[in-house]
Amino acid sequence: MRRQGKSYNAILKELKIPKSTLSGWFKDVDWSDRVKRELTLKNQEESRARLVELDKVRGANLAKAYEHARAEAAKEIEALKYNPLFIAGLMLYFGEGDTLTKQQVALSNSDPELIRLYVFFLRNACHIPERKIRAHILLYPDLDDWLCRSYWMKATGLSAGNFMKSTVIQGKHKTRRLSFGVCIISVSSSYLKAKVLEWIKLLPQELMKQEYYANIADSSESGT
Repeated sequence: MRRQGKSYNAILKELKIPKSTLSGWFKDVDWSDRVKRELTLKNQEESRARLVELDKVRGANLAKAYEHARAEAAKEIEALKYNPLFIAGLMLYFGEGDTLTKQQVALSNSDPELIRLYVFFLRNACHIPERKIRAHILLYPDLDDWLCRSYWMKATGLSAGNFMKSTVIQGKHKTRRLSFGVCIISVSSSYLKAKVLEWIKLLPQELMKQEYYANIADSSESGT
């Protein structure tokens, strides 16, 4: 059976001979070592093939999830396009947010009011649970980490548990420094990222339609 290329597991399953016994029998046999190497290569090839198939399935599932997220965003825009907080938050992201990565819904800035508004947008327009909102501070070497962290905690209303470890950076300008560094607010969600990117694509189109402002005027006249 070993000469036929059977593994120790296969022989154990059929003949109930312990693998330790088989190893003792074949440890000094050259052709058995060759069988072992061949089985290892075969297993590696089969593992690679399985990974390729899994990646295909995962890719198909992700594509379906992104498609669903975009469809949901297109449906939601009809109601959200008249929400001033949604418009403000999305325009902030349009100008300052990360549009390159597939997972991070992240925005960075040194202005506490801008960061405060973005966090408010995540909480109240996107309905993101606070535990999923992460904050990360970029600091210059001469800034105190805890002082800056306290500053941004107060500005955002987030707790210490929302803050990741700060990163120390070297500024390009020797004298022009930010007093409390740069704060990055992020949510790790490829589904939300797909929705945000779809909103960014759709909202400007809605804002440039004449009927958009006609609807606002009609609502104002009717008192709604």
